[in-house]
Amino acid sequence: MGIFDWKHWLVILIVVILLFGTKRLKTLGSDLGETIKGFRKAMNTEEGETKPAESPAGETLHKPQTIDAQAQKVETPVRKD
Repeated sequence: MGIFDWKHWLVILIVVILLFGTKRLKTLGSDLGETIKGFRKAMNTEEGETKPAESPAGETLHKPQTIDAQAQKVETPVRKD
């Protein structure tokens, strides 16, 4: 017997039905489905529209560059006063 037993789910379902009513719950599923479809459609159109920009010569605008550097430890002298 866990935190959410089948009896708990039954009480939660009854409370939800009393708060929202059965008519509202019927439309809730279709509204949620339309929202998910719209989100997926928006994500697919954004992916299709975003292509890397190319210059007229066919090269990309931002070429990756490598910076060659070497880290060195700098010790500061200890002052004795």
